[in-house]
Amino acid sequence: MAGRVRLLMPVAALLFLGLALLIRVVDDGALRQYSGTALYASMVWAGVLFLWPRMAPVPAGTLATGFCWLVECAQLTGVPAELSARSMAARLALGVQFDPVDLAWYPVGVVPLVVLHHLVRARRRTASPAARPADAHL
Repeated sequence: MAGRVRLLMPVAALLFLGLALLIRVVDDGALRQYSGTALYASMVWAGVLFLWPRMAPVPAGTLATGFCWLVECAQLTGVPAELSARSMAARLALGVQFDPVDLAWYPVGVVPLVVLHHLVRARRRTASPAARPADAHL
């Protein structure tokens, strides 16, 4: 199961990125800004599960949201802005300036994925009551 999760998470991240880029093409207002923030958090969630494919839903969501909050708060230092001025990759990953509203939008991108992750895990347990011990914490 962990191998399948590792294969699916880059695909999920690319889907989130594609959706974010599509929204950027069709909207230039609040939807563009806030959906981008939420979808960034969704990509971070996919990254967490790529690195730790056996992680349970709530810890994965907590780690993803915490990472996003850390990056957002780091913007208060000016370091991400400096790095973003030199690199488009840094700009996309770290942002430029602190926006307190973003702190509320990160969970919007993560919580539905945590719920979905929990439902898939519960369904898998129901379908296979004799799950192997190594998969019991999925």
